[in-house]
Amino acid sequence: MSYLNELNDSQRVAVEHIYGPCMVIAGAGSGKTRVLTYRIAHMIDQGIDPFNIMALTFTNKAAKEMSERIGKIVGGSEAKSITMGTFHSVFSRILRYNSDRIGFPTNFTIYDTQDSKSLIKDIIKELHLDDKTYKTSGVFGRISAAKNNLVSPEAYVANDQIQAEDRMSRRPEIGRIYAQYANRCQKAGAMDFDDLLFFTNILLTDHPDVLHYYQQKFKYLLVDEYQDTNFAQYLIVKKLAAAYENICVVGDDAQSIYSFRGANIENILNFRKDYPDFNLYKLEQNYRSTQNIVDAANSVIKRNQDQIKKIVWTENGVGKPIAVVRTLTDNEEGRVIAHKIFDLKQSVVESYNDFAILYRTNKQSRSFEEALRKLNIPYKIYGGLSFYQRREIKDVLSYFRLTANPHDEEAMKRVINYPKRGIGKTSVENIIIAAGRHGVSMWEVMDDFQTYSADLNNATKQKMSDFMTMIKSFQAELNKADAYTLAERIIKSSGIFQELNAEKEKGPEEVERIQNIEELLAGIKEFTKGGDEDEPKTLAEFLMDVSLLTDADQEKTEDKNHVSLMTIHSSKGLEYPHIFIVGMEENLFPSQMSISSRSDLEEERRLFYVAITRAMESCTLSYAGSRFLWNQSIKCEQSRFIDEIDPQFVHFETPTRSQQGRSLMGGGFERSFTGGLNSKLSAPSMPKSLKSISEVKSASPSNSNEFNHIMVGTHVEHSRFGKGRVTQLEGSGADKKAVIFFPHHGSKTVLLKFANLTVL
Repeated sequence: MSYLNELNDSQRVAVEHIYGPCMVIAGAGSGKTRVLTYRIAHMIDQGIDPFNIMALTFTNKAAKEMSERIGKIVGGSEAKSITMGTFHSVFSRILRYNSDRIGFPTNFTIYDTQDSKSLIKDIIKELHLDDKTYKTSGVFGRISAAKNNLVSPEAYVANDQIQAEDRMSRRPEIGRIYAQYANRCQKAGAMDFDDLLFFTNILLTDHPDVLHYYQQKFKYLLVDEYQDTNFAQYLIVKKLAAAYENICVVGDDAQSIYSFRGANIENILNFRKDYPDFNLYKLEQNYRSTQNIVDAANSVIKRNQDQIKKIVWTENGVGKPIAVVRTLTDNEEGRVIAHKIFDLKQSVVESYNDFAILYRTNKQSRSFEEALRKLNIPYKIYGGLSFYQRREIKDVLSYFRLTANPHDEEAMKRVINYPKRGIGKTSVENIIIAAGRHGVSMWEVMDDFQTYSADLNNATKQKMSDFMTMIKSFQAELNKADAYTLAERIIKSSGIFQELNAEKEKGPEEVERIQNIEELLAGIKEFTKGGDEDEPKTLAEFLMDVSLLTDADQEKTEDKNHVSLMTIHSSKGLEYPHIFIVGMEENLFPSQMSISSRSDLEEERRLFYVAITRAMESCTLSYAGSRFLWNQSIKCEQSRFIDEIDPQFVHFETPTRSQQGRSLMGGGFERSFTGGLNSKLSAPSMPKSLKSISEVKSASPSNSNEFNHIMVGTHVEHSRFGKGRVTQLEGSGADKKAVIFFPHHGSKTVLLKFANLTVL
């Protein structure tokens, strides 16, 4: 048991506790994953059958990493015997095994958010509702919230409070849309992500024999990130643990930031009520950050009333104080942060991968993108369009889905006329109408036009029949061929590859689409390596694997050297040596919607805590005096969260001239401030090196020889662009121009009589 010697005292006692309920409160950077991993390994080492262990995580990536670590301690075969994965992946397997109990086929499709919204949009249109009032995203969110609270369509319509809320929002028909949506999903043999939890609860509640089976199978439960569980997840875990109560939950109430997704912080705060004899372990030593960062974060989060008290500490070095930078505008904020990154990279940092810019909302990225591009700093925005959401990938996956489940309506609508085969939109709508009228799927209508009286001409019927014949030929290979062989055949036989090859001369986008499909095939090839000759991995298995990927799982690990840009929510679980938390303004962070209630404000404060604790070596906060919103400049006020940091851990900075990259009338600050957070920043002043606009306009050389001392290769300093080198000269006399290369701004052409250059 030498692995136990790798743990500190707090970690070790949590790992060695095996029986009965326990909760591990793990502060930021305290080695939570190590404790969870070693605890499972220790259980197996103590003789517990790995087949009796269920470990639930929030990303497949985390589950895979844990399994690999456990395998190194107890052996790979033992690690593979553990039921480990996300809530959705583990419960989807349980649902497939028991699908007949809940009226779904074994090969049910899992709809992603885009599929669900597409179906809801069609239903709103079919019900002749105003799509401006019944916005797809809003309706989808309402239905999702209902499912996470285990409210069925029938219960939704019968609940007076819910109906009153919908009437107040002028959307009284949401219950009707919900019922139609649930019916259409069932008819298509499809579940969305929320259904995987919703129907697992139904399965365990309505079928006691199934519940008993899984209680006996999974005698030991471990749940990661317990603070992020919603009501449906909480109930499933509670039901499964009820027989033996060998349950260990790991998390940090101070990092509960997903209430908008249905996460309920009460689950972790009330754990002791569910299990009065539980044991509590606290991991309080931070291995990630400097003392200043840890202490600054502690000084903020201690203001929350609803929390499990802990004192996070570290033995790391003191480090730099939290830097606070005020800029005039949001555009200047982008320039200042970009220049700080540029300067740090040139002086002390080896890679741009060490930097991350965190913001409250995605729309804030613009000014930082522009500033980084101007300095030729590579960057990547996380949380954007994932690989599996790209158009060409969705097209190919829809063919795969239709092969596995021909009743999948969303897949059918996407590819029935792609590549174009002469099946028009009106014909597809007529099929949908006939299917709705008879309560069957589109596939069933197309398989028997006569019975379902579809309003189509003979030519269109023939084209649809040809399409079905092709899909049936794919289906014949579904359980025979491995995933890669069948996938390659579908891509070629469907005509998609030929279609994109014919378009590749149009531009780089088409070439990229082909490359993306080739990348998909490479991924499927890799997936099939996990099977054997007797039982090759099938395309249906690949689809299940892909459909359950989380955003974090889809992010590729790249060797590319780039600055990371992301929302604070997306940064959870990550760490970077240098963090920039931008837009630290009232009504932005904390957001305007969160300042009217204590619980909402406390969640925003937890979000700020998460942001600070991503930093390992340095953390910079920035905010703008004004921000351009709604086509006008809005004055901004410093965020209250800055005031909540203990003053001894903060340093107010003044951007340098090169960092500001300021415009002619821009300015810096006359002095820097350290210490007290209530210090007032001075008003921007005109730098002495700059002349007024009128002075510059009236400037004129006394003679044309004044610029003769400036030659190619001369080093000069410009009031706006900083230091540079003359690379080219044009013209003569008063019209003489110079092309100057500035390291922070690139090449600029200036008229010498107005440039006000200083020769160095």
